[in-house]
Amino acid sequence: MRVLREEICRQPEVLWAQRSDKIYLTVSLPDAKDVSVKCTPEGLFSFSATGAQGEPFSLSLELFDTIILEKEKKGWWKRLLKSEEKPAPYIKVDWNKWCDEDEEDSASSLPSDDDYGGADGKDDSSDDDGLLYLPDLEKARGK
Repeated sequence: MRVLREEICRQPEVLWAQRSDKIYLTVSLPDAKDVSVKCTPEGLFSFSATGAQGEPFSLSLELFDTIILEKEKKGWWKRLLKSEEKPAPYIKVDWNKWCDEDEEDSASSLPSDDDYGGADGKDDSSDDDGLLYLPDLEKARGK
């Protein structure tokens, strides 16, 4: 009898913040390789990668509402995910990008992708604790 070894995937830490028209997701996985990110208009977000030691990471999230590379409907979500259950411990608020609903108009804008370094978005001189930076989806669609 041949036994197949099932590989167990770990979940990377996910930081999130929002504005009335955008969701910011940062997947914290230093030295990730073979990164795959998928996001559907229905609000399904999936991520997979290989860690620095070759260990597999993956996660799938059903976001609170539908998106079109930014929120489909302008407004504040009660939570990131559709499920009302307590989110997994690897999903956390990104307090560096967070602003409250009543502070949105006065909040300074977040840095653009260009502020993170060269054309590939990497800045070797920054002290970002090895966070994987996912570019602003609005810019990725060519807006």
